This record gives sequence, C-alpha cells and structure tokens, in this order.
Amino acid sequence: MAGKLTDAQRDEVLRLHAEGLARNEIARQTGISAGSVSNICADNDRAFDRSATKSAQEARSVDLTERRQRLAERLDVAANDMLDMLDGPFTVYNFGGKDNTFNSQELDSVPVDARRTIITSAAIVFDKLTRIVEKDASPVDGAAGVLDTFAAALELAADAIRAEDETPADAG
Repeated sequence: MAGKLTDAQRDEVLRLHAEGLARNEIARQTGISAGSVSNICADNDRAFDRSATKSAQEARSVDLTERRQRLAERLDVAANDMLDMLDGPFTVYNFGGKDNTFNSQELDSVPVDARRTIITSAAIVFDKLTRIVEKDASPVDGAAGVLDTFAAALELAADAIRAEDETPADAG
C-alpha cells in the first residue's frame, strides 16, 4: 500500500520517526498500517530501536509473574479453607418441595461424598497451582512455599479419609 501514499504522508512518517516514536504509535497517529510505516522507514535507511520493546516485554513478564503469584496465594487460601471444612461439623440442607420449605441439619462429620468432592476440588487447585508456578521462568520462593504447604494439607486430608475408611464400623 506504500505506493498509494502521498509524499506528505511519507514525510509525516519520517518526521515522527525522527522524533523517536515507535512504529505502532506512528501508525496510530497517521492512520497508516504498521507494515507501511516499516516499509517507508526501511526505504529511507531508518530503523526502529527495539530496546524499548524488549524492556516493555520484560516489564510485562514481571507483571504477569507477580499476578500469577497473587493468584497462587489466593488459590492456596481457598483450597485450605475447603480442606479445613473436613475437620469439623458439616451442615446439610434441603430447600424446596411443594411447600417451598428449608431444612438444615448439622452432622458431626463431613459425609463421604462431600469429603470426596472437597478433596477432588483441592487436588484440582493443587494442579493449577503447580502449573502457575511452573509458568514462571525464574524460581519463586514464595510460590514454592505455597505449594509445599498445600501439599502437606492434602496429605493430611488424605490420611484423614484413609483413617475414616478403616474404622471398626466397616468391619461390622
């Protein structure tokens, strides 16, 4: 498309380039495609400084690493909250029926199907945490600590389920 551009448009591209604007910014300001901006500059022996682009990419990478770390910490808290539900009484409820009633009852322990759901959910979170941490190119000590804590909590929960499955009530 550079062939259809006017001399005034080419001059404007070169002027903006001389001011140090990036290729995409020149394209936005002039309404000319980024490819045409590159071609105009190349035809006039001008190049774009890529160091600013590299710095911006590195900054974005650091920002994404920080966001993944915050997400990992939040997921860890949520999963541990789920696992903590295994240790105490558990409320079951029923809502509806023809009279649209609500009933609830507190059980001494979490029913087996709910335990399984909680453990499965926590295990999925653990898998996601692992993937988040693996995504980071550099080791993140905090994230590793989160995973270690979560792995220990999963092991405790699994031990509790195994112990429950081996109770004398099963023998009778």
